[in-house]
Amino acid sequence: MSKDEMEKYRDKDREEEAGTCIMGEMRKDREVVDWQEKYNKERKLRQEAEGETTIVKGIGQNSPEMKTLRSEVEALKQQLHTDREKYKRENNNLYNRIADSLEVNESHQKINGKLQERLTESEEENKKLHDHLNKSIDNARKSGL
Repeated sequence: MSKDEMEKYRDKDREEEAGTCIMGEMRKDREVVDWQEKYNKERKLRQEAEGETTIVKGIGQNSPEMKTLRSEVEALKQQLHTDREKYKRENNNLYNRIADSLEVNESHQKINGKLQERLTESEEENKKLHDHLNKSIDNARKSGL
């Protein structure tokens, strides 16, 4: 590469760097303006909201509607407390019924197991008697009766 070509590349790089710096400065200037506009807009909206909040608090707290709503809230709280106690009692009753049912179920399973054993014993005994009776009948036939 010749010295002239090298100078061309260097000049080109310097121009690009200078352009980048100029563009960066322009962006900064724009950003300052944008932030100032945004700040002013936000400040105005915040002041309006604070004013409205003050008005609502002053008027709303003592209005007849607010008093009515407070009494409704208190009535609902009382009803909630009453319902909560009712559901606690009902839940406790259901829990006791489940415990009793499980106890009865366990008792029934024990009895059913015993009955199953007795049934098996009876079937075996019945089979033995049936075999014994068949032998007796066969012997009687053989003897000529």
